[in-house]
Amino acid sequence: MMNQMMMKTDILPRLAITFAVLSFCLPGLRAQELYMPRNIKHAYENGTRSADGKPGKNYWQNHGKYTIDFEVDAVQKTVSGSERILYTNNSPDTLSSVTIRFVNNIHKPEAPRAGQVPKDYLSAGLKISSFRAAGSVIKVNTEDWGTVANVKLEQPLLPGSKTEFEITWSYPLSKLSGREGQISSTTFFAAYGYPRISVYDDYNGWDQVPHTDRTEFYSDFNDYAVTVKAPAGYVVWATGDLLNPEEVLLPEIADRYKKSLVADEVLHIASAAEMKAGKVVKPGRNVWKFSATHICDFTFSLSSTYVWDAASVVVDKATGRRAGMQAAYDAAAKDFSHAVEWGRAALKWFSENWPGVPYPYSTMTAFQGFADMEYPMMINDSSTPDLEFSQFVLNHEIAHTYFPFYMGTNETRYAFMDEGWATTLEYLIGIEQLGKERAAENYKKFRISKWISDPSGEQDQPIIAMSTQVSGAGYGNNAYGKPSLAYLALKDMLGDVAFGKALKTYMERWNGKHPIPWDFFYAMNAGSGQNLNWFWNNWFFSNNYIDLSVGKVTVKGTSYTVQVNNTGGFAAPFDVKVVYADGSVQNTHLTASVWKNADKQIAVEVKASKPVSAIVLDGGIFMDATPADNRWKQQ
Repeated sequence: MMNQMMMKTDILPRLAITFAVLSFCLPGLRAQELYMPRNIKHAYENGTRSADGKPGKNYWQNHGKYTIDFEVDAVQKTVSGSERILYTNNSPDTLSSVTIRFVNNIHKPEAPRAGQVPKDYLSAGLKISSFRAAGSVIKVNTEDWGTVANVKLEQPLLPGSKTEFEITWSYPLSKLSGREGQISSTTFFAAYGYPRISVYDDYNGWDQVPHTDRTEFYSDFNDYAVTVKAPAGYVVWATGDLLNPEEVLLPEIADRYKKSLVADEVLHIASAAEMKAGKVVKPGRNVWKFSATHICDFTFSLSSTYVWDAASVVVDKATGRRAGMQAAYDAAAKDFSHAVEWGRAALKWFSENWPGVPYPYSTMTAFQGFADMEYPMMINDSSTPDLEFSQFVLNHEIAHTYFPFYMGTNETRYAFMDEGWATTLEYLIGIEQLGKERAAENYKKFRISKWISDPSGEQDQPIIAMSTQVSGAGYGNNAYGKPSLAYLALKDMLGDVAFGKALKTYMERWNGKHPIPWDFFYAMNAGSGQNLNWFWNNWFFSNNYIDLSVGKVTVKGTSYTVQVNNTGGFAAPFDVKVVYADGSVQNTHLTASVWKNADKQIAVEVKASKPVSAIVLDGGIFMDATPADNRWKQQ
């Protein structure tokens, strides 16, 4: 448990040291209101969102009930299917058109992308052979479609009404797999594999932002009833519950699978030899059935060669509820043989520690691919001989279960609401698994060092800037490292108890909905019992970075008054380390709260009972842009 006081001082034996902070504050320095774009203001004015951090009295979100039949051709490398979507318009608006999103059209040569791709990445894209709305045939020409397209309805969808869409379609699996496509000639990952209705929300209307190979996703919470007709000899893994194991698996394999759902030990459901010998699935083309409710997306994968491991873990101690953990991988992969064990540990830790919400779904599958990417109840990770790094990535992707999927955030516009949290959870579980020193080393190496050492302007764009409007390293830093540091600085400042209460408040109010940044800020304010707008302004609405320095040091006898300058501006926590002539070190920790009323400068007073050799400012994972000026030496 972290001490929740602003100053935390460890007194070493025989060292008498006192500590004080003097703040320099200008009247009216802190603006307590948060900048809000006009469309967001309208949502709050219309009562769909509320400044108390709760969904507004007029909050709504639309819903789709998807019934999808997929078929995979392993020879032609295509996915075809038909779907019925019962779509409910819970908005107060009459919808005269519907926006259809098909992410896999990113592979079309005409689709917008953030960078260049090789020829094998490209494909012909989606072909719709039939499109009906409310029984009426609507002609669509997918030749001109990108990743989003608008379809005009013959019968507008009135507020509070439902209509049914029927779509028949096909598309080729990309040869060069990214987040989806062909993993090998015998293995496929079919993410984003169906046309879907895009989000219609209270602050932007239809989400028509094209998908690119950098930005991520924004989806409604829908219900899915899915069948996958797989080629002979193929196993299918997917989002949701497998409803018919006895119909698709041979009896011994089905028995192993069912046992894994209540087993703590890792069971080898299917070995490479069994897959090769045809001893896993029933003969012929099998139809696999899956179901998932109130979830953001459906993904499936299949292979005729992959090894299949599984076990389960208790994720809710109060009820004893278990979640299954599966792994599907090439037998030659050295790391994936640990994936079920690692996954069980992650599901348990996240459920019981941070964020401390029981894993909300019934299963999780780690699939060996190339993307290092999260999907509802699935992750697609590359294989590496570096076991520590492989577990690091697995932890990160499983953490995404909570952000964005459980919380329904808009990753496309506000990536920091999901990647920043996954980065934070990856670090916190790393402390448990590797120790604080090693976890901090990895965090600085992978998340912070490139940003803080690069003085170029785009690196310091405000985190609140929409993710579609920053590029390259600016996107990565705003999505991952910078917001994660903000969350960790807040955790350090509030203490674990208050921070945990604030985070739970946000998650309880907004899970299964569509929170935007202001909902998060206000919910955290409410949950913490504090107006944290000064902190949000400092970290999310500024061009700040981290750069502290030791200014003037005034010595009067055994009293040292140290001027600490905040050149970079971020309200970052730091340690004041007093190094004594005999080599002993006295450490005092200051949280971000010392900067609440002092943007640029504070004074630290230290009184010591023996000679001081040096005074050092150390931010730990809050790496400093110019560390050379963080040290004062006694002359």
